[in-house]
Amino acid sequence: MTIERFEIEDLLLIKPAVFEDERGYFFESFNQERFKKATGLYLDFVQDNESKSDKNVLRGLHFQVPPYEQGKLVRVVSGAVLDVAVDLRKNSPTFGRYQSVVLSAENKHQFYVPPGFAHGFAVLEDNTIFCYKCTGYYNKESERALKWNDPEIQIDWGIKDPILSEKDHKFSLSWGNLTSPF
Repeated sequence: MTIERFEIEDLLLIKPAVFEDERGYFFESFNQERFKKATGLYLDFVQDNESKSDKNVLRGLHFQVPPYEQGKLVRVVSGAVLDVAVDLRKNSPTFGRYQSVVLSAENKHQFYVPPGFAHGFAVLEDNTIFCYKCTGYYNKESERALKWNDPEIQIDWGIKDPILSEKDHKFSLSWGNLTSPF
């Protein structure tokens, strides 16, 4: 496995070692000991989630406020997404900036998004299956969301008119109305 770091501290792109032959391929999607050795992080994942979406669906930008914050290790099993994390940490030099990566079944990359970030993704292919491990349990009362198209953040999603849930469409906060709890 190789680890790519970004200007936004603590975000990690994990590129697993993939073994391919005439039968197909094999890779470890997660090995706690190897992950810790490569990243220096010991994470206690407590919940796994999976979603299936078609092209042009946009999910996010979601986060949970303390004490229910979540770190996420995300990957795509089928299809492809543009995955985005926005830094909500008030004392971070990159507060309010975002990082995007393409995750696909083909590249098998994973993106680690620690607590203190809003997270979302835009689906690039039909029948995309997105999986993620969480360091905290889902807690509906602590869930918040940023507007996907906030003009202050200016995320280039590559989608002009995404398909949104009613919740993401109506109840997301603008950057100017956010009081970060991180």
